[in-house]
Amino acid sequence: MATAGFSRMRTWAGRGPGVFRVGSARQHAALEVAARHCRGEMEQYGRCVAASPATWQQDCHQLKLSMARCASSHPIVQKIRQDCAEPFTAFEQCLKQNQASVMNCTEHVNQFLMCAEQVKLMT
Repeated sequence: MATAGFSRMRTWAGRGPGVFRVGSARQHAALEVAARHCRGEMEQYGRCVAASPATWQQDCHQLKLSMARCASSHPIVQKIRQDCAEPFTAFEQCLKQNQASVMNCTEHVNQFLMCAEQVKLMT
């Protein structure tokens, strides 16, 4: 499961325009960390979403923020942000320049993901 989140991100391009937004790669990394290290926060959020199918976005917002804070404070996410800032910035720039054709940014996202994988392997 350690690389499952990043492996799934490699398939983002096949999901159509707009699915993979700026910041999503980091969000996926944070979700992977949250799944491991912020289980309580994730479970509370999941229960809230399940209990409020029509209004979960509003009702569960604070729990979502709590989960995000937990994940973003984890050392692996901070290390990825630090060590992979350059490839991620290049990816963000590519998305801004290719909003109508995000498929042009596949190589950029792959570079970021390879960097993030290396950080994960070193820790």
